[in-house]
Amino acid sequence: MSGALSHLRVLDLSRVLAGPWAGQILGDLGAEVIKVERPGSGDDTRIWGPPYAKDAEGHDSDQSAYYLCTNRNKKSVAIDIAHPEGQALIRELAAQSDVVIENFKKDGLRRYGLDYESLSVDNPGLIYCSITGFGQTGPYSSRPGYDFLIQAMGGLMSITGHRDGEPGAGPMKVGVALTDITTGLYSTIAILGALEHRNQTGEGQHIDMALLDVQVACLANQTLNYLTTGQAPTRMGNAHPSVVPYQDFPTADGDVILAIGNDGQFARFCEVAGHPEWAADDRYATNRARVDNRDTLIPLMRQATVMRTTLEWIEVLEQAGVPCGPVNSIADVFQDPHVQARGMQLEMPHPSLGTVPQVASPLRLSASPVEYRTAPPLLGEHTDEVLAQTLGLSAEAIQRLRAERIAGQN
Repeated sequence: MSGALSHLRVLDLSRVLAGPWAGQILGDLGAEVIKVERPGSGDDTRIWGPPYAKDAEGHDSDQSAYYLCTNRNKKSVAIDIAHPEGQALIRELAAQSDVVIENFKKDGLRRYGLDYESLSVDNPGLIYCSITGFGQTGPYSSRPGYDFLIQAMGGLMSITGHRDGEPGAGPMKVGVALTDITTGLYSTIAILGALEHRNQTGEGQHIDMALLDVQVACLANQTLNYLTTGQAPTRMGNAHPSVVPYQDFPTADGDVILAIGNDGQFARFCEVAGHPEWAADDRYATNRARVDNRDTLIPLMRQATVMRTTLEWIEVLEQAGVPCGPVNSIADVFQDPHVQARGMQLEMPHPSLGTVPQVASPLRLSASPVEYRTAPPLLGEHTDEVLAQTLGLSAEAIQRLRAERIAGQN
């Protein structure tokens, strides 16, 4: 069965993470994704290692794990965007595409005639998604933007990390480039919305995606905590500003997470912990009271949780219907029986390495499931195929482009 987007072609001019993440999602959903890369070097992340994937003999290859995480289900075409003939090739590809994704700086593609206004002349139905750090308007629009920088400027680091005054306190980034990832997700949503608009009107459009906008939007309840009170939230470690108890607790051999979301769950925890009197105490009986009195409740709970191991707590609390879990390492994650049952780890055939590992898409569609067609491509792997089959170039014309280093690997 064909994927939900198998009727679409996406021209991916982006590199690193946010744009390629959106392209991979569209590819997983069935779209043909043509990734345009710089001859000789390609996507920046191709050399962002170690680690690198291992070859059949167990040696490091030249395929970085970073690049492999976000480029499956794509065709790689190496084209020199700085050469007029290379620009012409990209314009021809854009004329035959439904979507273009790019993450050059504002107006970075205009000088090549590859901006939305130029490409939409020949393809008025084109959906053109521009991803930048700060957007196409505003005083920062010409600045470059990177995930780490945006996590800081967008407020995420101000609420991540230990409380001020505690050991190790200070601003802390999230352990993955989360702003890039969420921007890729929002970009995908915007592209799908624009495609539906085109289905109804025939009109294409320009999508202006900014990492800073996405980061501010993704602060969610924390932004409204500020906007409703005028008080900026601060770092609270693993504690929650509005729900108690909702954090990590020490056990006899490690830690356990308690995610108690209502008063009934708290009462059941108290029974299991041997302290039913806590649930009857006016200071702790309701979530609002627990938030107000967390400084006395949490130490009491920590004294109780150290009396059992993490596994013992999980077994008894799950039976009682109290949300809880371990603090897994990433190695633990892929050993988890539920993660394994959901098939989150994949192996895909690779043209030079035999196979490469992949993490499955979380999208589970019953009628049009995602497809894992091809592993992340080698640089320029599909140049000849795309030039010949999509653009109709002859073998002689392709050979000339190769010889003149306009397209393809040499």
